[in-house]
Amino acid sequence: MAGRLDDSFAEAVDILLACKGKIIISGMGKSGIIGQKIAATLSSTGTTAIFLHPAEAAHGDLGVVSKNDVVICLSKSGMTEELNFIIPALRQLETTIIAFTGNSRSYLARNANVVLDTGVDQEACPYDLAPTTSTTAMLAMGDALAMCLMRKKNFTDLEFALTHPKGSLGRQLTMKVEDLMAREEALPLVQEDAPVADLILEMTSKRYGVSGIVDREGRLTGIFTDGDLRRLVQQGKDFLDKTAKEVMTANPKTVSADLLAKNCLEILETYRITQLLVCDHDNRPVGLVHIHDLVSLGL
Repeated sequence: MAGRLDDSFAEAVDILLACKGKIIISGMGKSGIIGQKIAATLSSTGTTAIFLHPAEAAHGDLGVVSKNDVVICLSKSGMTEELNFIIPALRQLETTIIAFTGNSRSYLARNANVVLDTGVDQEACPYDLAPTTSTTAMLAMGDALAMCLMRKKNFTDLEFALTHPKGSLGRQLTMKVEDLMAREEALPLVQEDAPVADLILEMTSKRYGVSGIVDREGRLTGIFTDGDLRRLVQQGKDFLDKTAKEVMTANPKTVSADLLAKNCLEILETYRITQLLVCDHDNRPVGLVHIHDLVSLGL
């Protein structure tokens, strides 16, 4: 197919870029299914497109078509009855027609503004009947158009993520720490002068295995983790009469709420820690994020 990305292909790209109306894909049978996929690919990569079933179009759905639209018609033979039946109406509406076909002499090809050759020598089907190789060629041509349009429009990975919020990439590029952090009552915090017993109670009553320590102004000055507690016990030291400030780890690493969740995960993995406190610009804790919450989202 690479050898068929010729001047006609370049013209088709320019037409689609300049389109002031809708981009409409139409095809019947297996070609129609490929058309639906092409429309979906275009829409998810920055070029809004819809699929129009040719049979339904002939019974009123042509009302969706207007003068400034571009219609991409898919037909291996170029002689699909349902598709060709609406060609005169498309011409009368003064739409621009791009044809995907393997028959340059067909009715569809003769009435198209641009013809893209998707012809194949033989189907993969042993009887050369079931659309297989031909539909693959159409799909490849549609994908090639979509990718060229992406480049021409400078469509970014962030824009892609916005149309795929449920997917893994969407989460990686849009989800922020503030979208999943623990807040308010779920946030384990004690004052610097709190007894260690209160510190341990606060840490163990929440599910994160950590507690933040704040000064009188509510600014974070340290943390105490279940790992710190184990080390104190192993050392055999008498620590229950101490304050939180005396046993804490000072100046812990923190993140901001607007940091991307995937970047937060990278920090956790780099420093081999399991949680991070989230602080505002005054270093006041506003949340806490745990590595398990990030991993469970597939980040």
